[in-house]
Amino acid sequence: MAKFDLSDDSVVVIIGSGAGGGTLANELAQKGIKSVVLEAGRRFDLGDIENDEWAMFNKISWLDKRYSGGGWHGAVNHPTLPAWIVKGYGGSTIHWAGVALRFKDYEFKTRTHYGAIDGANVEDWPVSLEEMTPWYEKAELKMGVTGKTTGMPHLPWNNGFRVLAEGCRRTGRSDYNSGPMAINSVERDGRPSCQQIGFCMQGCAIGAKWSTMYTELPRAEDTGLCEVRTDSMALRIEHDANGRASGVLYADAAGKQHLQKARVVCVAGNSIESPRLLLNSASSMFPDGLANSSGQVGRNYMNHTTGGVYAVLPEKVHMFRGTSVAGIVGDEVYHDPARGFSGGYYLEFLSLGLPFMAAFLEPGNTGWGRGVAKALESYDHMSGVWVLGEDMAQERNAITLHGTEKDQHGLPVPIVSKTPHNNDYEMTEHMFKTSTQIYEAVGATDVYELPAYPATHNMGTNRMHADPAKGVVNGFGQSHDIGNLFVSDGSQFTSSGACNPTLTIVALAIRQAEYIAQEMNARTI
Repeated sequence: MAKFDLSDDSVVVIIGSGAGGGTLANELAQKGIKSVVLEAGRRFDLGDIENDEWAMFNKISWLDKRYSGGGWHGAVNHPTLPAWIVKGYGGSTIHWAGVALRFKDYEFKTRTHYGAIDGANVEDWPVSLEEMTPWYEKAELKMGVTGKTTGMPHLPWNNGFRVLAEGCRRTGRSDYNSGPMAINSVERDGRPSCQQIGFCMQGCAIGAKWSTMYTELPRAEDTGLCEVRTDSMALRIEHDANGRASGVLYADAAGKQHLQKARVVCVAGNSIESPRLLLNSASSMFPDGLANSSGQVGRNYMNHTTGGVYAVLPEKVHMFRGTSVAGIVGDEVYHDPARGFSGGYYLEFLSLGLPFMAAFLEPGNTGWGRGVAKALESYDHMSGVWVLGEDMAQERNAITLHGTEKDQHGLPVPIVSKTPHNNDYEMTEHMFKTSTQIYEAVGATDVYELPAYPATHNMGTNRMHADPAKGVVNGFGQSHDIGNLFVSDGSQFTSSGACNPTLTIVALAIRQAEYIAQEMNARTI
């Protein structure tokens, strides 16, 4: 394994090892470019994976101090856990369910298609679906996404999704399948086929699901051109007298601080930690934080418009047998303002384990009460969906620094503030109505509407925009203000779209790696 000197200013320093950072590290290594990956959490491997919801939640989750603010459910239901993100080697690719959907063309150009929306900060991406399509294909091949790009068959349907699909058929819907998923349906890329274990979001114990933990990161390290330093919390990005990023100050497991010099710095922490780091890196030259001349760092936080709908059916379903997300319904992913809202949404079959069902059915109740008891007694008869829709960007939805509260490293902790837009309320009502209609078509006796869970789908906060006055980075994730500073995670998203973000993060990282290599070879960065 490579080991680079702290004074080596020829390396690319990548902060974070998840979908963006882990992919970027491997892509650069394969191009002969040296990198140091700073990962705040510890090193994990397949031996750490347990088929136990709460054990894995406590083992891998980012549980450092965070606070929820604003008028959203998180401020009430999850005041200190606004997002469910992994802290460790592989990042949230350990926890993600494997859904690998592309943005639609209009979701890249929301300002063009939606127009100005009162109270929202809707803008177009500086890239289009046409431009991103070859990068999506590269990402799908890399990750092993079921479907036409790889030719790998979709995963088998489980009972829970069969019920949902039959409800879709009876209500005239046609766009439903058990993919695309970045989970091997057959042996591929040295990894086994899915064994339908059913604990996808706790980490895939056999490695059938794509994760940088056992794909991108080990491959990058094997080249001898990438050093991954775990238990290394980035504290501050340093810059030189010319305003160029020059290194990253970080703390190791013992709390000792080190400064790693850098030629290029890529921030891939996540949509909370990445803006937090840029804001904490303020200096006399950049008093509002790095890359923040637009004032957009930390703003436009999005995490999808979501909720859960679980139906009790007349016969036993055993929805927990099979992949966590065993099927996707795409009939509602289109833009039609006549529905009363902008954008669209997916219905994703989601098998919540019994412990999580008890926790999320009525947050704050945590498994107590007559209503919860009745629902849990019917658990083996349930099928359910996670409704997942576009979330409007709003400037007021933001990551800010707490005025007095500090973390274990002495840094201000983040406040994640979010208040739903009217579009969210209208969409959620439509989501719940549609889901209920589908399940009632197959004889549902009870339907439970669950509020949104703490989500890993965190986007925005360092968004792309062609205009430096309206965004933090350009179409390659490169800071408008600092040429050798990049954002490489979901925080660069201009809009949320309706789909799970991981595939797009990976596609952007592959594209960004090629751009960085090109610019480094040209000596422009």
